[in-house]
Amino acid sequence: MARRTGGRAHQGPPVRSLGTTARDARRRHTVTKLLISDLEKELVRTKKFDFNVGDVVDIHYMIREGDKERVQIFSGTVIARKRGAVREALTVRRIVSGEGVERVFPVNSPRLVDIRVKRRGRVRRAKLYYLRDRVGKATKVKERRAGTKAAAAAPQPETRADLLHAEE
Repeated sequence: MARRTGGRAHQGPPVRSLGTTARDARRRHTVTKLLISDLEKELVRTKKFDFNVGDVVDIHYMIREGDKERVQIFSGTVIARKRGAVREALTVRRIVSGEGVERVFPVNSPRLVDIRVKRRGRVRRAKLYYLRDRVGKATKVKERRAGTKAAAAAPQPETRADLLHAEE
């Protein structure tokens, strides 16, 4: 049986391994990724929710108690949003009896009934994990205003009173 010689050709050719090559493994991995992505496309929810990190939301989530099902509402601030098609998830944090409670909800779960935005937050981070270390009013997120400087400078639509005065 020949063995590897480290470049010395006089002892015979190197032995080829009987296992799979790296190229075969890469091909199998690529095929697997394509199959997974096809399956994920079927599982993605058609209804999209409009929320961002920093928003205060109500999560309507279906829970099962014994043989009954009901919708439970979890209110809190969105501190993280992990994107990724079917694996998309959001982390919501609230304070209950002085203790911080965080819950992760998969966005494409059939148990997730609705996400309602109560208040829009203005933040400069994609993840608000720093809120975990804060207590009391320091956990509040600034509210995002509907109007901006550009919207205020834009011409406003005419009101009915303006039209009446223009006719005179």
